[in-house]
Formats: sequence, C-alpha cells, structure tokens
Amino acid sequence: MAYLLDANIFIQAKKLHYGFDFCPAFWDWLDAGNASGTVFSIEKVRDELLAGNDDLSTWAQARGNYLFLPPDPSTSASLAAVSRWASGGNYEPAAVSTFLQTGAEYYLVAQAHELAHVVVSHEIPSTSTKRIKIPDACIGVGIKVISPYEMLRTERVRFVLGA
Repeated sequence: MAYLLDANIFIQAKKLHYGFDFCPAFWDWLDAGNASGTVFSIEKVRDELLAGNDDLSTWAQARGNYLFLPPDPSTSASLAAVSRWASGGNYEPAAVSTFLQTGAEYYLVAQAHELAHVVVSHEIPSTSTKRIKIPDACIGVGIKVISPYEMLRTERVRFVLGA
C-alpha cells in the first residue's frame, strides 16, 4: 500500500506531535518510507510547505521530487473525474471554485485517484456545503482516506527510545 500525505500531516507533525527537535524518528521514517516506495506527497503540497520559510520548508526543499511527486500528464483523466464529482455535488459554487482553483487538495485527490494511493490527512468528513474537504472528495471518487495514526499503525511504525 502506498500513501499520499496532505500538507497538514507535515505541518501538524512539526508543530505538535513530531517536532524535528524531539522526534527525529518520524522524519527518518518518512524518508525510509519514501525510499521503499510507500510514502509520498505531491509537488503542490511541497509548494505550500515552502511558503512557510522555516525548518519545515528547508526539509521539504531537500526532498525534491523524490518525496513530492510532480504532476503526471496521465493524471488529467483523474483531474476531470474529481472535477465532475465536485461540480455535481451539493456544494455551493464558491466551495467548488475554491477546491478546484486553490491549494493542493484537488491535485492530491486526483493524483491519489490516478495512482491508486491512500490519502493521509488530519481532515475529517463534513456535511457542510460551504467547503469541500479532502475526505469527502476521496470518498466521492472511491479513494481510501485515513489519519496519520492509522497509517503509522498499519505500517507498524514504532518510535522507541534507545538504551
């Protein structure tokens, strides 16, 4: 199973649970998972992280297109499928426009759809018609979406203190 990580995974990890200064094992695991072909994100997520101009942006910049996959021309069919889903739902026009034109969410869902990867996000589904959330879009186009904790448990990741 391969995963595509949302920007909020990196941002919340840095700010809360897995800071670079006290839990470097999380970041090492991301690199190892990427090297083994199971952990990725997308270029547009990297662009969002780079805007932070902090230690997370430095970390993201160093991973380039290895961790952060560039768009693939074959993704156009999946972009169209996600767009049809968003436009055909009960969302307000502004929500659809925002989802399709800003941020990485639209591309994350489309690339996961194209690659048959699981999306990892802290977002939870919502019944609001004012904003399209990643889990709702994933469910709408038949993609599995899980929390980072589900991913870590599924992969049996353990951050254990040394002797």
